[in-house]
Amino acid sequence: MKYIISGGGTGGHIFPAISIANAIKKQDPFAEILFVGAIGRMEMERVPQAGYPIEGLPVRGFDRKNLLKNVSVIIDLLKSTRKAKKIIAAFKPDIAIGVGGYASAPTLKAAAKFGVPTLLQEQNSYAGVTNKLLAARASKICVAYEGMEKFFPAEKIILTGNPVRQDLFAVAPKAREAYEFFGFDPAKKTILIVGGSLGARTINRSIKGGLQSLAGSDVQCIWQTGKLYVTEAREAAASFHSSKMVVTDFVSRMDYAYSIADLVISRAGASSISELCLLAKPVILVPSPNVAEDHQTKNALALANRDAAVMIRDADAEKNLVPKALELIENNPALEQLSKNILRLAERNSADRIADEVFKIIAQRKKF
Repeated sequence: MKYIISGGGTGGHIFPAISIANAIKKQDPFAEILFVGAIGRMEMERVPQAGYPIEGLPVRGFDRKNLLKNVSVIIDLLKSTRKAKKIIAAFKPDIAIGVGGYASAPTLKAAAKFGVPTLLQEQNSYAGVTNKLLAARASKICVAYEGMEKFFPAEKIILTGNPVRQDLFAVAPKAREAYEFFGFDPAKKTILIVGGSLGARTINRSIKGGLQSLAGSDVQCIWQTGKLYVTEAREAAASFHSSKMVVTDFVSRMDYAYSIADLVISRAGASSISELCLLAKPVILVPSPNVAEDHQTKNALALANRDAAVMIRDADAEKNLVPKALELIENNPALEQLSKNILRLAERNSADRIADEVFKIIAQRKKF
C-alpha cells in the first residue's frame, strides 16, 4: 500500500502527521509513506528526522495585509499544483491524508482529480480554510472537537481527537529523575510556561513583568521562551534564584517537564491542548490572536466553557497572567477540579483510530 500525507507549517500539524504515519506503519509494516510539505517550512527538516521521505512544494500563505504581494503567491500556487499532480502520478498512492497547512490543498486536490480517496484531519475547534475547501471531496474527516457539523458534512465526520507525541507518557507523574533533571525540589510546586515551538511574545512579556512576584513566591518555574526571546529572558531572570527558575529556548525533555508541572501556562494550539487533556494538566491558556480565524481563542473557549481550563486573553495577559497563576497554584481544590475536567475531554489512541479509518477507506475502494 502507498500513502501520501500532506500538510505542515507548524509543530501542531507535523507531530500529528508523523503520529499517523507511525500508526499506519504499525499496522502495515510494508507501507510506503511519502510526505508532501511546503519548501522552507519546518516539516522539510522534521519529517526526514522521523525517518520518512518528503517532497516540497513552493506553496505559501496569502498576504492579507499587502494584496500586491499575492501575485507571486498565486504563481507559486500554480507551480505547486503542477508539481503535486506529478507527485501523485508518479507515486500512485492508495490514499492521500491531509493534516492542514499550505501543502495540503494542492496535494489533496491533485489526488482527488486522479481518483485517489482522501481523508482529512482537522485539529482545531474552528476548521481551517484548507480543510473546509477540501471537505466536499473527502471520504472521511477526523476531528478533535464535537460540533464540527457546522463546517463539514455530518456523515463524513469521525471524532478521533488529535494524535500526540507518545513519548510524553513514558515518565510517571512527579518522577524523581524529572526533578533532578531540572535541579528542582520535589517539595515545591512547579509552573511550566510554554509558548509553542517559536515562543510567544505576550507570555514572555507577562512572565518578565511578573518576575518579582514569582521570585517572592515559593514556586519553581520552567520557562520555555523560544529562540527569539531567550537572551532577553535570561538577562531579566538573572537575579532570580537559579534553583527556582530554568530559562530555556527549547525544553529537550518535555516528558520530564510535564511530569513535574503542577500548572501549565500555554498558548492554545490544538496539539498542545490534546497533550494537556491526556496528561490531565491544569492549564492557563493564553490564545494567540495572530492565527487564522482566531482559532486558538475558539480552542481555549471549548475548554474554558467546561471549566477544564482557565483562559486569559492575550490583551489582558501582562496584567493578569502571573497574579492568576500564583493564585491558582496555591489552590489545590481548583487544580484538582481542572485536572478532572480536562481529562474528561481526552481522546485516546487518536493516531490508531485515524489509521483504522484510512484502512477502511482503502478496503472500501478495493471492493469496487
